[in-house]
Amino acid sequence: MALSETDNGCSGEKEGDTEATVQTCVLSVFREKSETTSLISSLSQVHDDPVGRETVTQRFLVIMNVYQEMPHLLDPHLEGMLKTILDFVRSEKSPPSLVHLSFKFLYIICKVRGYKIFMQLFPHEVSDVQPVLELLSRQDPNDSETWETRYMLLLWLSMTCLIPFDLSRLDGHLESEDGKAREPIMDRILAIAKSYLVVSDSPRDAASVLVSKFMTRPDVRQKRLGDFLDWSLSIISQTSDHSMSDLAVLDGALQSLAKLFKHGKRDDLLQYAPTVLHCLEQKHLSESSEATLRKLGVKLIQRLGLTFLKPRLAAWRYQRGSRSLAANLATSQPTSASTAPKMEIQEQEEDYDIPEEVETVIEYLLVGLKDKETVVRWSAAKGIGRVTGRLPKELADEVVGSVLDCFSFQETDNAWHGGCLALAELGRRGLLLPSRLTDVVPLIVKSLTYEEKRGSCSVGSNVRDSACYVCWSFARAYEPKELQPFVNQIASALLITAVFDRNVNCRRAASAAFQENVGRQGTFPHGIDILTAADYYSVGNLNNCYLNISVYIASFPEYTKSMIDHLVAMKINHWDCVIRELATKALHNLTPKGPDYMATTVLPQLLSMAAGIDLLGRHGAILACGEITHALYKVGLQTNRTVVDMISLECVDALKNTHFVLNERKQYKGFGGLLMRPAICGLIEKLSLSKMPFKNDPVIAGWQSAIDDTIQNLHLFSSGDRDGIIAAVVSALSALCEEYYQDNSGQADPQMQDVLVSQYIEGLQNHQKLTRSGSALALGSLPRAMIHSKLKQIFEGLLQMCTVSQKEGNFTEARRDAVRSIAQVCMKAGVCPNGSPDSVICSENIAEIYDVLLSALNDYTTDSRGDVGAWVREAAMTSLMEVTLLVASSAPEILSSDLVKPMMCCLAQQAAEKIDRYRAHAGNIFLRLLHSTDPAVPHIPHREELLNILPAETITSLNWKAPSQAFMYIAQLLGLPEYQYHTLLGLSVSAGGITESTVQFSCQSLFDFLKKIEKDSVALEQFGNTLLSIFKANLHNNRVSVPLLKMLNQMLANGCFEIFTKQENHPFCMDLLALCKEFKKSKDISKLRACIDVFCGLIQFQGGVRKSILSQLLLLLCHSFPVIRKTTASQMYEMLLIYEDLIDPEVLDDVITLLSDTNWESDVATVRPHRNQLCDWLGVAKPQPVAKSSAQA
Repeated sequence: MALSETDNGCSGEKEGDTEATVQTCVLSVFREKSETTSLISSLSQVHDDPVGRETVTQRFLVIMNVYQEMPHLLDPHLEGMLKTILDFVRSEKSPPSLVHLSFKFLYIICKVRGYKIFMQLFPHEVSDVQPVLELLSRQDPNDSETWETRYMLLLWLSMTCLIPFDLSRLDGHLESEDGKAREPIMDRILAIAKSYLVVSDSPRDAASVLVSKFMTRPDVRQKRLGDFLDWSLSIISQTSDHSMSDLAVLDGALQSLAKLFKHGKRDDLLQYAPTVLHCLEQKHLSESSEATLRKLGVKLIQRLGLTFLKPRLAAWRYQRGSRSLAANLATSQPTSASTAPKMEIQEQEEDYDIPEEVETVIEYLLVGLKDKETVVRWSAAKGIGRVTGRLPKELADEVVGSVLDCFSFQETDNAWHGGCLALAELGRRGLLLPSRLTDVVPLIVKSLTYEEKRGSCSVGSNVRDSACYVCWSFARAYEPKELQPFVNQIASALLITAVFDRNVNCRRAASAAFQENVGRQGTFPHGIDILTAADYYSVGNLNNCYLNISVYIASFPEYTKSMIDHLVAMKINHWDCVIRELATKALHNLTPKGPDYMATTVLPQLLSMAAGIDLLGRHGAILACGEITHALYKVGLQTNRTVVDMISLECVDALKNTHFVLNERKQYKGFGGLLMRPAICGLIEKLSLSKMPFKNDPVIAGWQSAIDDTIQNLHLFSSGDRDGIIAAVVSALSALCEEYYQDNSGQADPQMQDVLVSQYIEGLQNHQKLTRSGSALALGSLPRAMIHSKLKQIFEGLLQMCTVSQKEGNFTEARRDAVRSIAQVCMKAGVCPNGSPDSVICSENIAEIYDVLLSALNDYTTDSRGDVGAWVREAAMTSLMEVTLLVASSAPEILSSDLVKPMMCCLAQQAAEKIDRYRAHAGNIFLRLLHSTDPAVPHIPHREELLNILPAETITSLNWKAPSQAFMYIAQLLGLPEYQYHTLLGLSVSAGGITESTVQFSCQSLFDFLKKIEKDSVALEQFGNTLLSIFKANLHNNRVSVPLLKMLNQMLANGCFEIFTKQENHPFCMDLLALCKEFKKSKDISKLRACIDVFCGLIQFQGGVRKSILSQLLLLLCHSFPVIRKTTASQMYEMLLIYEDLIDPEVLDDVITLLSDTNWESDVATVRPHRNQLCDWLGVAKPQPVAKSSAQA
């Protein structure tokens, strides 16, 4: 189903759509005409150049493909392009390669415009017959490279066959010069057609077109038609569909016969039709495994049926106006009887004999409606429509009845789909009389919601889509008065499909069908208003449909009840969990539209489903009961009624006993527990929010046990389901505590407070990490009254889990959730500067909270999943922001600089690191805190400078995920002393990473900063000291040290420390060399390689340090790892070529030769003499071997 398009080809897109869409919409002319002409003209130059030929062809393809959707724009230019290309073909000077390339271009145009239109442009004079025939005769049918040539020549030959002269006139004298008889043109064309009907490529399709044009000529029909049909039937009879070659032969024969019976005259073909039908019956094509053969069988059968029946328009058919606007206008004026269509006057008789074969044809087509392939069903549906249009009224009604038999629940979805397509065709042709609508409309309404479950999914989307097509066609076929009795049924069914269907294509098809009915019928209630909200684009978003559009539509009384009933009957027990959950939320939103109906009818029905045996229905019903009860509670607030006043006591008891029923049946166990546990948690939450009168009832203990048991058994569920279950549990616990564990004054029940807090703190030490996570989140969900006087105990448990598990390097998810809970507890406890640390955040405990959150920012735990510590860091950043804004708004005086400074520095570090997601999270939080004015965060270091670097507009304009944008800002923080250490630490990891874009832009931003201070010895000295302090602090931390070495190598290569190199034995070089020496015993190849690069970069420094560097490099030449020896030699070779002043020029050539010619991957004993020789030449003391276990020589 598609909406009608505007004149320029744009279907109503709004401003702001993508550029590609805009380009498509503005297509109104063939814009590339000049370029296309140039490409075609260049064929003679590029045909023998493979590269040029490919380039030109691909460009031409790209241009033509743009017009696939609107090929009519090419029409004014087709003739000119065809003439230019045919000039190459007709030229005697054109080599074969040029001819084939020309036909390839013709095929590209033909593919876009369609062969039926394009072939009419071929010249078809008498003089064209012989050249085309000769050129086609010279082609090799087995050449796979030139099939386009054969395809287009066959189409051209098809047009030349239309000349109105007997082909025998073109034969002349059939005797050739050597006395042998020449074959007549008629026989030559027939032989070519037959030969190409049995090939396996596309020319077979063109050959069938040739047959349909050639065999319908009067002279050919008289002489060759019978023989050709005999040949075709023998081909069909003798071949099987078990081999590829036979499939191609059958395909060609069936195609040719189908087109022949389509274009041929009935009087000429009627005598052969029974024989062809008998042959097809014996072939049993409907049982073939090949969809193509079944489709061709249906096409041929329907053409045979039309041949058996006289070509007439049924006088009994229903007509609504005319397709022609002029004809419609003419009917409004008085006209004489002579203006009526002649065929209708001539064919008023209903009494004529119908051949027996027609029954066979109709039976075959009805079987085709149930085929498993859509193309076969669609062809059969069109055949039903065509054949029925030539039948008498009584027989046509029988056909309609047979089509309606497809709509049985004993039939498959294929039969329903085929039946819908057939009804649409019958309705479109006026063959479905209004008297049949009482039978048809209920079936179509059922089809609009047809869905049959198959395993873990369902089928039926094609049925629903085709049912929308039926409604669309009915809107165009019938007068409004005919559909008036069925308007409410059709409108409700279409809107239900448009809003609640899982498949977006079905929703859009229903919306388009509804729009068509509103426009053509004008009788759909509130049609224009609904279309405004539920148009083609709005229904594309499933959440929007269920939660917003449905509410608007339900505000019209005509649709409210039907929408609610559909959700309860079809969507609450849907196989897709997402649909079930959306349906329950939709019922919540729809409850205010019909509260009494929900309370008295829907809720009891759902409660019976909640106790049923169907797992999916039970899951949806339990959730829906909670949502509806909560919605009724909200409605009651407006009318001063409680939920108990609105629903019956039986419903109240059923709601209360739902948990006990599930528990007794052990339905929390096994696979069903995956659905039942979150469902009952959802019910607990909603009933608690609805303030059901269950206080001190035994059910509360049952609910609490269900929540606790779920937390204890989280490890039994898959990772994909845990998040949803934990969220449901936490929400249920929070609502339960808020409603049932507090008295009217807001004070917590002391006994339950002690039990729950102690229980969840104990759960933080559980050996199951998911139980730890659940316990941490449970603590965070407790309401303020439950936290009061227990804050210190809760904090100690959460803080201990964060610190201890981080040292152990496990329980990452638990640490993440503990960090989240810390913030949640702080938000609920509130801030009071001089309050009790056991009840609120105050000056006594705030430092401890910040210490834990800041330490979480240094969680870089890794496992097989990668950097899982990033989860903790992300949670810590969010928690820091929430706590900081809370404290700043309530008691900024307790927010000291000792807390704010490390927080901002750590955020700057995170904003400079390599993972895009977490860099963006840190950057956004940094900006939020910096620019926060209500409340303003005090004691931010260098606030004014930061505001200049990161002005307010960067909050919306800066994309932190893009390295090209983020690093140019963050690198400027290196100039602020308070931020330099942490920013450089983060940049080191990014600049020495492996992601190309991150490395590129981080290095570029770093070099830009260093370029600004390269002449400032004080600033550069400070930067160098910071760099060395980072290196020293992370010497044995591979996460930092290896990227830092790589970054140092790039900095040295770019001359960032040139001012230091002029001073002999500069302290920076000496300290850096000393730190690099620490890695000499490392077994990490990447670290050793990075060290080698740094050693070679340090050689640019002057003084005695050079000898120390050379000594380290010479040591590595005898490293125990061959790859390290080879890398060292290679780097030394390049270093000596750059710094020729390192050694005496007299031995330079010898050193370079020895480095390059020695096989340094040989064993250490072999390469040691060469290394010692280098020591002598370079004036460096020879290293002395130590214990064999040493890593050095």
